[in-house]
Amino acid sequence: MISADTTDVRRRNNVHESGDPAGRPIVFAHGFGCSQEAWRLVAPQFTDVYRVILFDHVGAGGSDLDAYDRSKYDALHGYADDLLEVLEELDLHDVVFVGHSVSSMIGVLAANTDPSRFGALVLVGPSPRYVNDGDYVGGFEQADIDGLLDSLDINYLGWSATMAPVIMGNPGRPELGDELTTMFCRVDPDVARQFARVTFLSDNRRDLALVTVPTLILQSSDDVIAPLAVGEFVHEQIPGSTLVVLESTGHIPNLSGPAELGAAIRAFLG
Repeated sequence: MISADTTDVRRRNNVHESGDPAGRPIVFAHGFGCSQEAWRLVAPQFTDVYRVILFDHVGAGGSDLDAYDRSKYDALHGYADDLLEVLEELDLHDVVFVGHSVSSMIGVLAANTDPSRFGALVLVGPSPRYVNDGDYVGGFEQADIDGLLDSLDINYLGWSATMAPVIMGNPGRPELGDELTTMFCRVDPDVARQFARVTFLSDNRRDLALVTVPTLILQSSDDVIAPLAVGEFVHEQIPGSTLVVLESTGHIPNLSGPAELGAAIRAFLG
């Protein structure tokens, strides 16, 4: 059992619930630079029959910034422990976990630690490693990631304004890039810098084969952060997983294609 610290778990992670209290729990987890607001167009699609849980990773959104511990969050396991504490606090089982981007790997780590809590994993734009390595295609060379992290260190707000539209990947809908820029700019720069390093330098490829929970991988048709080759790799490594390539583009289909994303999740859950 994970032992929570003295900080109230619900307050620490800014936990919010909606939907049917007696329904199957579905937990949405946001990616780097975002908050639970990133799910505002998807989560309401499930309130009819599901118990919907939203939360913020520590350091993001309305979480308790005083709970941020640089040593704890120097690896994704710290965030996975938080997720398990939320599930324990709410006494959740048979959970449908929907993780976007880096939260996909956080969900994988948590489910591998305590699979009894999970009934399904939905991984949206997952990447176990962003850096190319031999035959493995992650989408970036090490020099690319080093440059990205250096520019983030030098000028986080400027980096946010430049990178958010690229990550969103819908140049014909500039309002989406603007929304993501606003989300990025709300994050404490020191937290963002550490979380970026933890995210973009992580390597969770070996964790994929250990997954025993039914898994859906949702891959955007054009994603500069997690290209199709990465989604296919995740699918090949997780036994019995399902891969669905969405028509929506960009790394954040929960904002660029929320209806399609919600429909794909519901179809998988049956």
